[in-house]
Amino acid sequence: MAGIRLFETAIRPEWIDYNGHLRDAYYTVIFSEAIDALMDRVGLDAAYRERTGGTLYTVEMHLHYLKEVKSSDTVVVNLRLLGVDSKRIHAALELQRAGDAEVAAGCEVMLLHVRQQQGKVSTAPLPAEVTGALAALTAAAAGMEAGAPGSRRMELRPARPA
Repeated sequence: MAGIRLFETAIRPEWIDYNGHLRDAYYTVIFSEAIDALMDRVGLDAAYRERTGGTLYTVEMHLHYLKEVKSSDTVVVNLRLLGVDSKRIHAALELQRAGDAEVAAGCEVMLLHVRQQQGKVSTAPLPAEVTGALAALTAAAAGMEAGAPGSRRMELRPARPA
């Protein structure tokens, strides 16, 4: 395992595409649900959101599709925190088929803590108890190696001469 176990879900039949595997958009759904699980775990849960108007916005996401996921699979999402500051969380999420050590997909996200009040959104510092919980998760995953590639520039490289 290359991270802290965060989320698990069975693959739903409606998520399967015409090729017989998980449609690309549903990887994002699964990673989004894993981010919700992270929010619950560190204290940014529904009660916090209701009480404060605080939440996380995803400001950037990079996905790597590495292995096929089939309709019969259950998947697990593991977390490594790559960085945290007063308002942002940089996280790596890795999706594995249950019982398979290989990573099927990787997701790198930048999350921003905001407050939504009176129809306006503004950035806001994370509460101390949340930064403490994030620090504990960072420490727990320290030294765990990545199972999926990190972000990189996407480009078409010139073809090599034959």
